[in-house]
Amino acid sequence: MSLLQNYYLGCPIWANKDWTGTLFTPKAKPKDYLKQYARVFNTVEGSNTFYALPNTEQVLRWKSDTPTHFRFSFKLPKTITHLYKLRHVQQELTRFFMAMEPLLERIGVFFIQLPPTFNKKSLPSLSAFLKELPQDVTYALEVRHLDFYQNDDTETTLNNLLQQNGINRALFDTATLHALPPADVHVAEAQRKKPKMPPRLLATAQNPFLRFVGHALPQQNVQRLTQIAQTTAQWLAEGKQPYLFMHTPGDEFAPQTCRYFHQLLLQCRPAIPIGSIAPFAGEQNREPNEQMSLF
Repeated sequence: MSLLQNYYLGCPIWANKDWTGTLFTPKAKPKDYLKQYARVFNTVEGSNTFYALPNTEQVLRWKSDTPTHFRFSFKLPKTITHLYKLRHVQQELTRFFMAMEPLLERIGVFFIQLPPTFNKKSLPSLSAFLKELPQDVTYALEVRHLDFYQNDDTETTLNNLLQQNGINRALFDTATLHALPPADVHVAEAQRKKPKMPPRLLATAQNPFLRFVGHALPQQNVQRLTQIAQTTAQWLAEGKQPYLFMHTPGDEFAPQTCRYFHQLLLQCRPAIPIGSIAPFAGEQNREPNEQMSLF
């Protein structure tokens, strides 16, 4: 059971064989991954649903493998966001929410990721789409077009629209990644796949939603993660409940980056308790020096 309190912290995925022997026990099998992941972290991104709807058996298994306090943040399907571009999607929305219904009590935030072609001319479609969404769940919306990163009337209009509808603006923090030399194959691949987004630290609703992508070695991210930790402490003081996800190239060291971020947040002396990071199952029997070498 995760020991985190009052905010949500996790990785972009829960199943990564590279975590065997660190986050997971040395003999962990794929069927064990989610259970062992959820003993340490209290949320996870869910890109599975972006590509295909899960069947009922899968959804119920995810529910049984997680404690009651755990929260998934599944993406809306790409048919809604990328194929139909938010227009005439009521049937697709109904299918999606029906598929997820058995897991609703474990959903923290539904993640709406818009395509990079979605620009300021698309704002009327977004406004109409938000009115079609069920109102009893929480959402975060990510925009990638540079129209929405100019600190101008267009960005203000977007933020106001989200605020009026109680939608969190999802922040994709990739500047640290793109500042790295692309010498490593995982870094080069991550830089190719993930856009270089102007940094933002803002909240338009009660659950600030931020995805950070940085160096595989947690300490190399200290400057930006410290800024994020300071802002997170401010959000907590304002009564907000943030969701933060730590990515690294290849994601092998995403769990360690989460752990490092939590330490930085503790140093900010947040106004409310934030708990602790539970020990990683694969590190339980290691010598302290061996554990430190993982950083």
